[in-house]
Amino acid sequence: MTNANDGTLTLVIEQEIPAEQDLVWRALTDSDLIEQWLMPNNFQPKVGQPFNLMGDWGTVECKVIQIVPTELLVYTWSAYGLDSTVSYFLKPSAVGTTIRVEQAGFKAEQQQFYEGAKGGWQQFLANLEKVVASLA
Repeated sequence: MTNANDGTLTLVIEQEIPAEQDLVWRALTDSDLIEQWLMPNNFQPKVGQPFNLMGDWGTVECKVIQIVPTELLVYTWSAYGLDSTVSYFLKPSAVGTTIRVEQAGFKAEQQQFYEGAKGGWQQFLANLEKVVASLA
């Protein structure tokens, strides 16, 4: 957890995935694969492209804001009064790829969202690792 100058919190989770960076990138940017580890979606890897993530609890409205192929994906994440930004940073590691996920923009009064995201991202990354393993 980090605090921003504007008083918001950023959730940071890092994980090693024993796979090549291009496979992890593929799982982050292919709509069918995203559905397997995150949620059903209509994602397209284009800057400025709006998309939705659909959970059984509701819909997350998103928009792609930055792409550096195989290294960085950033998009907005808006649902139930939480307006945040999700960033995925990829870099090579001794075992394959290090992925760092940052979700920024949790307000002080959104501690429940922060805690939910903390558990959620840990599960999503475990699922991501399984999906990536199936690609190898």
